[in-house]
Amino acid sequence: MARWSVLLAIPPVLAGAATAAWLISTAPGPAQEDRAADGLAVRVAAVVPQDIAPVVRGWGSVRAATTWAAIAEVRGQVIWRHPDLEAGKLIAAGTEVLKIDPTDYELAIAQGQADLSALSAEETQLRAEQDNTRRILTLESERLQIAQADLTRTRNLVAQGVAPQTRADEAEKAELQIRRVVTELQNSLDLIPARLERLAAQQARTKAAIGRARRDLDHSVLKAPFDVRIGAVGAELYQSVSVGQMLVQANGVARAEVVVQVPLTAFRRLLVPMDGAGDALTAIGAGPSGRMAAQLHPLIDPAQFWQATVSRVEGALDPKARTVPVVVTVDNPYADAAPPVRLPLVPNMQVEVALTGAPLHDVITIPEGALHGGTVYVVSPGDQLELRPVSVAFRQDGVVVLRDGLATGERIVLDDIAPALPGMALHPVSAADTQEATK
Repeated sequence: MARWSVLLAIPPVLAGAATAAWLISTAPGPAQEDRAADGLAVRVAAVVPQDIAPVVRGWGSVRAATTWAAIAEVRGQVIWRHPDLEAGKLIAAGTEVLKIDPTDYELAIAQGQADLSALSAEETQLRAEQDNTRRILTLESERLQIAQADLTRTRNLVAQGVAPQTRADEAEKAELQIRRVVTELQNSLDLIPARLERLAAQQARTKAAIGRARRDLDHSVLKAPFDVRIGAVGAELYQSVSVGQMLVQANGVARAEVVVQVPLTAFRRLLVPMDGAGDALTAIGAGPSGRMAAQLHPLIDPAQFWQATVSRVEGALDPKARTVPVVVTVDNPYADAAPPVRLPLVPNMQVEVALTGAPLHDVITIPEGALHGGTVYVVSPGDQLELRPVSVAFRQDGVVVLRDGLATGERIVLDDIAPALPGMALHPVSAADTQEATK
């Protein structure tokens, strides 16, 4: 009886299983979302040529463009000192700041002038002597001619037996005496030019001594050669100073300089176009001031700005850092100074300098975040991802300037995609629309 009960239960179970299998096989599948058709949503931006000016930033210390180191050129005692001759004080050009006792140099001038007067009197006397000797020589020469004629006549008379030999001897003796006088006068006259030359040399030497004394007298008064700010003073009142001693150290206030160490590659792009058409040495020789502008601000107060001029490039490069020393100049570094609101540019102040080159026109730029190594994510016309290699010219302030690799109008991906697979479907969203939606 139990066996027949089990057999009777099998057919309904099989029928139920068959019905369930038929229902499952004919039922519709679960609804699936076709994500491949939409693609990955990414922010994109179109490539548009822009004008950009290359900017390079560097740091340096301020120094005075002109300095004054006053060295004592004469010795003596300091008899006067300007009351403002103190460190930090400003002194105008031409102001007398120190006086050294001039007595020795005034006495030397007086002595030289006295010697010059004595030499002048001696010269006058010698020239008068020359004139007198010349006149006497003329007279004695005439006497010599008469004595010679008398000697000739006497010798003729002796030869004729009219006059004795003693008379001829006396005439010859007289002629010799007069000849001797003429010779001595001529010798004296010949020596006078040499004596005049010696006097002229003595006068020249005396005049040189007077000039040297006057120069020393001028150097006994120390004047500021230009508008300066005193840095250090090495002489006190009534102190004796020696030649070569440092008296005053000061800095000019008309201009200030900053030496900025600029990397060689960065300096090149400030002077030479991005396509490399040009030579950096030629540009330096022509003068960098017309090719770049400069602006600086103190590190302690970035709100203060000073316009500067690129004045020159120093001769030697830093061999280790491979940097170029660029010198920028600021005119009137003390202008409008109102400490502590606005500080002047004083020596040793640390500043940041921005050098701006000539604008580059119609160059391709992208945000720095859009560059992945040397590759840019580009959206193809079919909204698929393309990995495009590009050549970078330089980076600046979050922007990358490209040399080649992208064309105008192409769309680049601004987001980071991981993993970035070439050909993957994308859903481009304009970055401008995204920014507008977030406002």
